[in-house]
Amino acid sequence: QVQLVESGGGLVQAGGSLRLSCAASGLSFSSYYMGWFRRAPGKEREFVSGINRSGGYKYYADSVKGRFTIFRDNAKNTVYLQMDAMKPEDTAVYYCAASKTIARTVGEFDYWGQGTQVTASS
Repeated sequence: QVQLVESGGGLVQAGGSLRLSCAASGLSFSSYYMGWFRRAPGKEREFVSGINRSGGYKYYADSVKGRFTIFRDNAKNTVYLQMDAMKPEDTAVYYCAASKTIARTVGEFDYWGQGTQVTASS
């Protein structure tokens, strides 16, 4: 079955960096658009970033543009989210997701990971 497993979460001071990884199995990884979402306490899950199949097209939420970078390694079936200049408001559970088409809403993604906690302290 399809599995998406996130890792790399943790505690970081404001201004610091973290890199999240999402390892995929059970699907043809290079055939899927991949995305990152997050859910902060008391809020709904929101789109963070997405990347097309080849990795040549990337898109971001305005709140992270210029600070976060998404990239993928199709040979390793892994997508990454490099988070720099982090802010306390980046604190959330981060999820990766896979879609057969370009997407940026929760309902458009077919598969989800279990999430990894990221905390940026002030």
